Amino acid sequence: MNLTMTAGAAPVGSRRAPAAVPAGGWFDRPVLAGFRVRLEPLSPLHADGLLEAGDDPQVWRWLPVRRPSNPVAMRAYVAELLGRYRDGLAVPWAQIDVRTGRVAGVTAFRDLAPGDRGLHIGHTWLGAHFQRTGINTEAKLMLLERAFDVLGAIRVSWTAHPENQQTLRAIERLGARRDGVLRQHRIMPDGTYRDTVVYSLIHSEWPAARDALRARLRRGSAGAP
Repeated sequence: MNLTMTAGAAPVGSRRAPAAVPAGGWFDRPVLAGFRVRLEPLSPLHADGLLEAGDDPQVWRWLPVRRPSNPVAMRAYVAELLGRYRDGLAVPWAQIDVRTGRVAGVTAFRDLAPGDRGLHIGHTWLGAHFQRTGINTEAKLMLLERAFDVLGAIRVSWTAHPENQQTLRAIERLGARRDGVLRQHRIMPDGTYRDTVVYSLIHSEWPAARDALRARLRRGSAGAP
């Protein structure tokens, strides 16, 4: 797990923004390795494993994309995410269960704004078998360490469907604060309108959130989706 602080980072408790890395570095995709999960740069080679991991329709219930239910659809889903990476719109990783080596899901940075030192964690899902195993908590910890301690971000955000109570609780357990609701923000695959709940974590809140997440993982009581 990457615990290295960026050179020139602000001390704990400071309201001064930490030093940032050059904008190009925000789109790097290093392997992020933890005890429960390894985040690998997403590639077409992950498609078959993702198809297996995402075979439960409930995984996709609250997501604004249709479930890729066959190999062709999953390859197209992966290609779309990689297209967003090439266009500078997202930085996607595959989530790998360290214990079994199986592909567990996807996560990504998106809406990256190096100039404003902010990014969004999204495109995230885990197969039903990998939920409540600590994988999500450890993956989020590694992504937040990269965002705040390596890239020098000052704000990280999340969004979720207002009826997806499991995800809302999980985001709140990360230490994020609820910013508000975007009304009729997206159109779901079935044509219904979706409001979107917005959360964020800022750099002055990060040290306390980081310590709490590490403590949860040490206790083995992640309670994450």
